[in-house]
Amino acid sequence: MPAGYTGTLLVLGHGAGGDVDAVDLVAVRAAVLEAGAGVAMVTQPYRVAGARRPPAPARQLDAAWLAVLAELRRRVAVDTLVVGGRSSGARVACRTAVEAGADRIVALAFPLHPPGRPEVTRADELLTGVPTLVLNGDRDAFGVPPAGPSVHVEVLPGETHALSKAPAVLARLAVAFVTAPGVPR
Repeated sequence: MPAGYTGTLLVLGHGAGGDVDAVDLVAVRAAVLEAGAGVAMVTQPYRVAGARRPPAPARQLDAAWLAVLAELRRRVAVDTLVVGGRSSGARVACRTAVEAGADRIVALAFPLHPPGRPEVTRADELLTGVPTLVLNGDRDAFGVPPAGPSVHVEVLPGETHALSKAPAVLARLAVAFVTAPGVPR
């Protein structure tokens, strides 16, 4: 929590094969903290149990995420709750945003479909009605989701699913959305 905490809390989750130290998550965390908002980085239980363990089923990921959000709300005064993450973490944030009472969602490298399988779309997970910012690379093998009524998509040139080439650009876009006054609609 920054010294001048503004009441906005960003909660970020990691991707299926990574951890909260991913380049994009670290860049967003630093920029949001500098802007006066709080940040919680969440490591899913399967990752805590050991690096070689595969991700848990969606219902378990979602339940763990909701439990963390409830505990954070108990401990921290939150005026604006922003949930998000990268890849699998973005999917968890989207699936649980309404139940968690989130005001906004930040989805980094949202995996629209498995690589090479565009017919298996996850686009419906973005249709929450909650204002959502999606940041994806134009070379992401998992695809780039379409924009929608409450979904704004920024496509970063030259970036892959890792979103590691221009972390400052990514952070600038994310912090503007996270810290915008009111709830962007």
